[in-house]
Amino acid sequence: MPQTLSTREANLFRTVIRHYEDKQYKRGLKAAEQILKKNPKHGDTMSMKALIMNAQGKTEEAFALAKDALTIDMKSHICWHVYGILYRTNKNFDEAIKAYKFALKLEPESVQIQRDLAVLQVQMRDYQGYVQSRFAMLKARPQVRQNWTALAIAYHLDGNLSQAENILTTYEKSVTSAPSKTDYENSEAVLYKNSIIAEVGDIERALTHLESDAKNSLDRLAVMELRARYLAELGRKEEAAKAYRALVERNSERPEYYKRLVDVLDIPEGDEAVLKAVYDEYAAKNPRCDAAKRLPLDFLTGDNFRAAAKAYLNLMFDKGVPSTFANLKHLYSDQYKRDIMPILAEEYLEERKSNQVANGDSSKGAGAALYFLAQHYNYHMSRDLAKASSYVDKAVELDPKNTDFHMTRARIYKHQDDTQKASEAMDHARSLDTRDRYINSKAAKYQLRNNENEKALATMGLFTRAETVGGPLADLIDMQCIWFLTEDGEAWQRRGNVGMALKRLHTIFNIFDIWQEDQFDFHSFSLRKGQVRAYIDLIRWEDQLRDHPFYFRAALDAVKLYIEMYDKPQGANGVNGIDGKTTNGEDAAEKKKAAKKAKKEAQKAEREAAEKAAKQDPNKPSAQKTKDVEDTKKKDDDPTGLRLAGTTDPLADAMKFLGHMLQFSPKNIEGQIAGFEVFIRKKKYLQALRCLKAAMTLDKDHPTVQEQITKLQKALDPILDTLPPKVQEVISLEFTPAVAKA
Repeated sequence: MPQTLSTREANLFRTVIRHYEDKQYKRGLKAAEQILKKNPKHGDTMSMKALIMNAQGKTEEAFALAKDALTIDMKSHICWHVYGILYRTNKNFDEAIKAYKFALKLEPESVQIQRDLAVLQVQMRDYQGYVQSRFAMLKARPQVRQNWTALAIAYHLDGNLSQAENILTTYEKSVTSAPSKTDYENSEAVLYKNSIIAEVGDIERALTHLESDAKNSLDRLAVMELRARYLAELGRKEEAAKAYRALVERNSERPEYYKRLVDVLDIPEGDEAVLKAVYDEYAAKNPRCDAAKRLPLDFLTGDNFRAAAKAYLNLMFDKGVPSTFANLKHLYSDQYKRDIMPILAEEYLEERKSNQVANGDSSKGAGAALYFLAQHYNYHMSRDLAKASSYVDKAVELDPKNTDFHMTRARIYKHQDDTQKASEAMDHARSLDTRDRYINSKAAKYQLRNNENEKALATMGLFTRAETVGGPLADLIDMQCIWFLTEDGEAWQRRGNVGMALKRLHTIFNIFDIWQEDQFDFHSFSLRKGQVRAYIDLIRWEDQLRDHPFYFRAALDAVKLYIEMYDKPQGANGVNGIDGKTTNGEDAAEKKKAAKKAKKEAQKAEREAAEKAAKQDPNKPSAQKTKDVEDTKKKDDDPTGLRLAGTTDPLADAMKFLGHMLQFSPKNIEGQIAGFEVFIRKKKYLQALRCLKAAMTLDKDHPTVQEQITKLQKALDPILDTLPPKVQEVISLEFTPAVAKA
C-alpha cells in the first residue's frame, strides 16, 4: 500500500523534482532521502531518487530502485513515467514506450507523459503511433496552435499529405481574428502548408495559395524562389523569367538563379552569343559580380572561351584572388579548356614581366599567376610535379612569407609521396600565420599523414581550450572534430597500434549516435519556435545520416581493421594493442615504445588540465553551476583501446559498422567489397553473394570483384551439397556459371 505524504513532505517532494530539473543532483538526492527517512515506502520519491542516481551515472542501482518503487506502487503514473525515462536515457526505446503507455493509462490527462511518448514515437519513426499521440494532445488542448501544427506534421511524416493539409486548413478556419503580419509562427505555417500542396503535385493550386495566403510571409526570399519555380514548372516562362530576374537582382552571386533563368528563356541550344549576353547584362550592372563573369566559361568553346577565360584570369590575377584555381578546376574535364589555362597564365606573366608586383602586393599580379600555375600542374588531371615545383619556387622567391605559396609546396611534396617534407612545409606555412586556425588544422593533418600523432595533437592544442579536462584530445572529441579523429585513427593503424586506431574509429561511431540522439532536442523546440519547414528537413536528413562520407570512411577503416585482426593466427595486436605482424624484433619494440609514450603523453595532458581546472576560482558562477554535472561525467576506462583490441570476435564487432554501410551506402562498391569479405569469413554465403552481386552491378570489371568471384566459387565447391536445400536453390539460381566466369 503506497504511503501518503504530509503537506510539508509533499512540498519537499516538489523540491526534489525542481532540483532534478535544475541538474542540482546532490541537493535533490538529499531532499529525497529526507522524505524516505519518514516514508521509506513512498514509491514516487523512490522513483525520483532513482532518476537522480541515473543522472549521476549509477544506472544499475537506479533501475533496481525504480523496480522496487513499482513493486510498492504499481498504480503510480510517476513510477511508470520514471521507469520509461530510465529506459530512454539508456537507449532502450521500445521498453520506454511501453512504460510511457502504461503511465498514460493511469493518468490520461498528463501532458508531460503524452509529450514524452510522442517525442519517443517520432524519434523511433513510429509515425502511426505519433499521429495517435498528437491527436490525443490536440483533443486535450485544441486552443494551442502548436498542437494543430504537430498533428499536421505527424500526418505528413506518415505520408498522409491530404490529411496534413486538411488539419492546417481547419485551424485557419477556426481563427476569428487575422494574425499579425509579424507573426513568425503563422508565416512558417502558411509556407509549410504551401510545401505540402506542392508535394502533392498540385503546382497550380500551390502557386495560387502562395500568391494569396503567403504574400505577406516574413520569408520573402522563400516566397520569391517558390513562385519562380512554380511558374517554370507550369510552363509560364515569361513570368518565370521575370521572377528569376528579380532573384538575380537580389543576389547576383547565386549560380542556380542564372541557370534557371537561362532554362526558361528558351535560348536555342549552342547559341553561345545569346547565352553570354544574358550574363554580360548582369556583369555590366554589377561590375564586382564574379558569377556573371565566371559562369559563361562553362558553356563557351573555342576562341570565345579563350577570350573570356583570358579576361577573367587577368582580372583575378590583378586582384590576387587565392580561390581562382578552385573556381575553375571543374572546367578541366574539357581537354581544350584544360590545355588553354596554363597558356593564358603564361601570357599574363609575359605581359607583366616588367611589373612583377601589383600595387606593392606580391600576392597580386605575377605572384597570383605563379600560384595558379603551381596549382594547375599539381592537380591530378594536369599533373606535372616538376613544373609545379618550379612555379611554386618562383612564387616563394617573390614572397617568402606568403602562406598560400608554402601550403601549395607542401601539397606538391604530398603528391611526390614525401610525407616528411610535406609535413615540414605545411608546418612552416603554419608558423607564418599562427592565428589562422585553418592553416593550423592543415599542418596537423599533414603531421598525421606522416604518422606524427603526438606532434599533431600538440599542434591542434594551440587552438583548443586550455581548461578542458583531458587536454586537447578531450576538447577535440567534445567538439566532434571528426576529420582529426579519422586521420589520427588511420595514423595509429599505420603505426601498428590497433587499440588506439579502434578507439578513434569507435569514437566517430559514437559521435554519429550523438547526432541521432540530438533530434530529441528539436522535436519540441522546432514546434515551440514555429520552425516547421526546417524541422521536416532535419528529420529527412537524419534518416540518411550514416550515408555521410565521414561515417563511411571511418566505418570502412574499422571493418578492414577487424578483418585483419580475424585473419591473424596469433591474435590481432600482439601485446598491449600493438600489431605484432612484423618479424623484426626491433620494429616491434619501437612500436611498443611509441604506444607507451603516447599513453604517458595522454595521461600527462589530462593531469595538467585537471591541475589547471583545480586552480580556477571555485566561486565563479560557471564553475558552481556545472559542479554537479561534472561529477556525473564518466571516466574513460579504456583510454588506449586495449579492451577494443582484445576482442575475441572481431567479425561480430565489424558488423556494428558494416550494417550501416550496406544500408545507407549501397551504391559504394568499397562497402560491398568489405561486406563480402566479412560474410565469407562468417560463412554467411547468401549475404556474401548478395554483396558480390551488388558489387558486380556497380562495376563488374573491378579487379577485387573478380577475385571475390573466384574466392566464393572455391568456398562453395566443397561444401555446397551440405548446405540447406533452400540455400542451395538460391545459390544455384543466382551464382550461375556465367556469373562465376564473369
